[in-house]
Amino acid sequence: MAYRKTPAEIRRLEATRERLVSCATEVVTEVGWAQASVSAVADAAGIAAGSVYQHFPSKSALAVEVFRRAAGREVEVLGEVLHAPGDPVERLSRAVEVFARRALQNRGLAYALLAAPAEPAVGAERLEFRRRYRVLFAEVVRDGMTRGALPQQDDEITAAALSGAIGEVLVYPLGDPEKRAVDTFIAELTAMALRCVGAPRD
Repeated sequence: MAYRKTPAEIRRLEATRERLVSCATEVVTEVGWAQASVSAVADAAGIAAGSVYQHFPSKSALAVEVFRRAAGREVEVLGEVLHAPGDPVERLSRAVEVFARRALQNRGLAYALLAAPAEPAVGAERLEFRRRYRVLFAEVVRDGMTRGALPQQDDEITAAALSGAIGEVLVYPLGDPEKRAVDTFIAELTAMALRCVGAPRD
């Protein structure tokens, strides 16, 4: 008869896995993907390095899980803002502000998600999440065109331009050790996004 884990064992394993993901996220935030070794994560979690492999078959698998959870949360927040009721231009403006402010409040993790050198598996996840960002932006652009708030345009191209430009503009301040004028920076970034979609100026 095959051995079956008890509910208590399952809960313990799940708790350890969650702790590993949490600790790995903290390590990546501090040192980036390249330096986030299995040993560093194990030390942060207070367990032996070999124990990590009971939960993740490789460093790559752990890194992918960290990326999916952290990036997934950002997509979720962006979606909540963009899907809120109201004027599509105002929703887009608010979404850019929220996205940028969250990134600047957690610069290490945001830089890791957007631009820090990473192994191919994480790079593949980045491409998938960029697609998800594009889908969200395309939806609000289409809504804006339907309501007459935005000029007619190729929503997919505009969405790709938005997602790429916002990420690129954020990379420099995220890697800048000096504090920047956050409010001014976000205002400029938001204005750029609105120009990109052709929103009328106030």
